[in-house]
Amino acid sequence: QVQLVESGGGSVQPGGSLRLSCAASGNIFSIKTMGWYRQAPGKQRELVANVTFGGTKTYADSVKGRFTIFRDDDKNMVYLQMNMLKPEDTAVYVCNADIVSDGGSAYYLIPSWGQGTQVTVSS
Repeated sequence: QVQLVESGGGSVQPGGSLRLSCAASGNIFSIKTMGWYRQAPGKQRELVANVTFGGTKTYADSVKGRFTIFRDDDKNMVYLQMNMLKPEDTAVYVCNADIVSDGGSAYYLIPSWGQGTQVTVSS
């Protein structure tokens, strides 16, 4: 079994910063892609940023230049540094990872999701 646990959410004023962390644990052989989605009330879930095992990063247009994603494979963790936050960034942020698990006789690709952490940006 594998698990993802997020931390670092909270409330901040516009222009402020937050750093989100996501820790993966369990029977992990490797993690192909790690990243963050967000969902606000009345809106569809959207990809915020992700990073592949090879280091290729993808960002939503709305966060480019403000957010930075990075991963630490030795610790099975991914981080999202969020600067110059705006009210429209308010949402539940959910960690996502495509995990390769060692099944003994075979390897399995397991899409995994965390429980989410609330980010609120308001004055």
